[in-house]
Amino acid sequence: MNKLMPKLTIDNLQVEMPIIQGGMGVGISLSGLASAVANEGGIGVISSVGIGLLEPDFQSNLKQANQRALRSEIRKAKQRTNGVIGVNVMVAVSDFEEMVQIAVEEEVDVLLLGAGLVLKLPKAIKSDNLGKMKTKIIPIVSSDRAAKLIFNSWDRKFNYVPDAVVVEGPLAGGHLGFKMEQIDNPEFCLEKIVPSVINGLEYYRQKYGKQIPVIAAGGIYTGEDIYKFLELGAKGVQMGTRFVATNECDASYEFKQAYLNCKFQDIKIIKSPLGLLGRAIENSFLKDVAKGEKKPYFCPWRCLKVCDCNNAPYCIGEALKNAKLGLLEKGFAFAGANAFRIEKIQSVKELFAELVREYSEKLRSLIKQPELV
Repeated sequence: MNKLMPKLTIDNLQVEMPIIQGGMGVGISLSGLASAVANEGGIGVISSVGIGLLEPDFQSNLKQANQRALRSEIRKAKQRTNGVIGVNVMVAVSDFEEMVQIAVEEEVDVLLLGAGLVLKLPKAIKSDNLGKMKTKIIPIVSSDRAAKLIFNSWDRKFNYVPDAVVVEGPLAGGHLGFKMEQIDNPEFCLEKIVPSVINGLEYYRQKYGKQIPVIAAGGIYTGEDIYKFLELGAKGVQMGTRFVATNECDASYEFKQAYLNCKFQDIKIIKSPLGLLGRAIENSFLKDVAKGEKKPYFCPWRCLKVCDCNNAPYCIGEALKNAKLGLLEKGFAFAGANAFRIEKIQSVKELFAELVREYSEKLRSLIKQPELV
């Protein structure tokens, strides 16, 4: 494979390709997708969110099912690759501490922490072990303010700072860290946020003598996009939507087909039962909810701290599980703003080759042609 793209360095971890596959919850990115991405030189990420909903005993034992499934998926991924494997854990889940504990025990290479500010260390990460662990800690933020809050807190409390940071812009899929009026506001676009985070972390780079790479995420679709954000100072990118339409993605064929079939106007900003904005592909399920219809559900356990499970119009975990299994009439697919551009399902290897080709074409277009004598 063409190695024109620079490597991504996170502390002492060397990643061949500066591409992190986004963690997509409730069974979309499991060991199948993560190991395939890792085998191509990127960072393959297993999402721990709702992972136990796919276990047969989830209704009676969801907390334990989550733990069992996560450990199993990490081990399966490691059996399939010698590459870099990560786990994404939402700070907002009720079993946040347990999920982090398993990821650290299983010695995943990177731990991505989003959907909340990581202002204190999870119990599984001891302050006297920071800098010695195999697992690199990477918070996900949507603003320079959020990044500074996390870094200030770690600096003050632990005399240490995270190993990298993912900056997710408003074009991402799933839950968004933005208000409605910010999503289409140019002042909040990823191209603005990434440089501000990079500049805001310079103090900590100097203090701790470490690179603290910033990774751009949200709406990145082509190799040319990758080039653009590396030129803006990012050291890597995170991509989710592109990896859904791959053979190795752990979602059902019907889920992938929803991406292939959707048009620009089908991708909507919704308000989830958690009270947060998200981006999804509109379908009959979401149209019913928008009309005020309440979908019956059984809540086996309050898996998200902020969920008002007694008054929610539907269970988001159940809806996303149904979509993963192909039952889209009983759920919906989260998707990034560029999902409508997907035209085919391909292998992860083919996708990486396409991204490298687009990146190299962008490079060639910038090379000044020698003047004719």
